[in-house]
Amino acid sequence: MSQPFPPDRSIPPQPEQTIGELGEQALLTQLQKFSPAELTGDDAAIVDLPRKDALVVSTDMLVENVHFSEQTTSAFDVGWRGAAANLSDLAAMGATPIGITVALALPPSTTLGWVLAVYEGLTAALQPWQTPILGGDVSRSPVKTISITVLGQVPQGKALYRHQAKVGDWLIATGDHGASRAGLACLLHTHREELVTTEQRNLWQRAHQRPQPRLDLVPSLLSLETTIGAMDSSDGLADAVLQICRASQVGAELWAEKLPIPQGLTDWVGLKTAREWALYGGEDFELILALPPVAAQQWLTAIASLDLPPDRCPRVIGQIAAGTEVFLTSGNGVKEKLSLQQGFQHFHA
Repeated sequence: MSQPFPPDRSIPPQPEQTIGELGEQALLTQLQKFSPAELTGDDAAIVDLPRKDALVVSTDMLVENVHFSEQTTSAFDVGWRGAAANLSDLAAMGATPIGITVALALPPSTTLGWVLAVYEGLTAALQPWQTPILGGDVSRSPVKTISITVLGQVPQGKALYRHQAKVGDWLIATGDHGASRAGLACLLHTHREELVTTEQRNLWQRAHQRPQPRLDLVPSLLSLETTIGAMDSSDGLADAVLQICRASQVGAELWAEKLPIPQGLTDWVGLKTAREWALYGGEDFELILALPPVAAQQWLTAIASLDLPPDRCPRVIGQIAAGTEVFLTSGNGVKEKLSLQQGFQHFHA
C-alpha cells in the first residue's frame, strides 16, 4: 500500500494471530483496554450530562470494499476515518462529543493485529477531543464491517439544522473540497503523478486517509446569535447544498469561480475534473453553512484571527435563493442545474 507520510512510530508490531483462533471473550478483553475501566464491563455505559444540554446521536457504518480497501487504507486509517466520520456529523449539528461505541463484524480469519490497529486509529482520531470508546459488540461476518455510534451534546436550543437556511443567506464552505478525491487518485495511481508535488500528494492523501472533522469551529458557530443551516460534506459539497435546500424549501446559486478547489488540483486534472471532484468527490468532512450576511461576515472576520492553513479556511461559495432549484453559475452567465442523482448513491448500479 502506498505510504503518503511516515508510519506512526507509536504503533508497535501487531500480532498475526487470527480472531478465530483467539475467540470472542479473549478479543473483547483486548478491546476493552481501549476504553476507560469505569465505563465498561457492564451491560451498558452510563454517562452524566449537564442538565441544560441536549443529547445528539449518530451512527455510521464502514464496509470493506465499499468504504475502504487494503489497497488504499491501512487498518489504522480505517479506524481514524470511522471516528472522523462520526465526529463530523456532530460538528454539523453544533455538538461536541461525549463518547463512541464500536460494533465489529469480522471474518474469523481477520488477524488480531488488524483489529488492534483499527482501535489505535480510533483512539488517535478521538484523542484531540478527549472522547472515550464506551464499549461495543463483536460478531462473525463474511466481510469486515465496522459500525460506530457517537454520542454528543449541544446546549438546548443551539443545535444547527439543515432546515434553517433562508433566502439571502450566504453559503460557506469551511475548507477545500476535492482533496480527498485527489488523494484517492494518488493512491490508486489513476492520473499522471509527475505533475503533482510531493507536498501536494502528501496533503491530499492525508485528506483521504486521515480527515480532520471541523469540531474546531463549533464554539465560534454557537456564539453567533442567529439560526444556521448546516450539514457536513462527507457525501460531497453539492449533496450538502442540495440537502440543505431541500430541508429548508429554498434554492441556491453556487459560484463556479468560488468553489473551494485545492491549490494545484486544476493544473493536475484540468478545470472540468477539478470542479467535479470539488462538487461530488465526497469524504472531505468539511461543513457547508448557510448564514445571514451580517452574521457570516462577523464569523468570517473572527475565524480569520485563528490563522488557519489556507486549505482549512472558510470561504463564501454562493447564496441561498428563492425557489427550489440549485444552480452552478459561471462568470460568463452559464448555469448548470445540480441534482442529488449526480453524487454517490449507495444502491445505484
